[in-house]
Amino acid sequence: MKVVNYTDLRVNLKKWMDLVIDDVEELIVKRKDNKDLVIISLEEYNSLKETNYLLSGNNREVILRSLQDAKDGKLEKHDLIEE
Repeated sequence: MKVVNYTDLRVNLKKWMDLVIDDVEELIVKRKDNKDLVIISLEEYNSLKETNYLLSGNNREVILRSLQDAKDGKLEKHDLIEE
């Protein structure tokens, strides 16, 4: 994770945006007298949103139960259906 101040970000915006995309790097922007923020790629953001969705509500319980069943050896083997 890289850290940059607001002024340097403004002066070198392309460089920092390319770093975020090309290196799949999060960028913390330090701002004087304001809260800091993080810049991430859209791909990373979408991945975080999907993970959050999958681990929310009933999905979380189903996934955690399935993982525990697999750890406990409660598995069922099925052949693939060929069309």
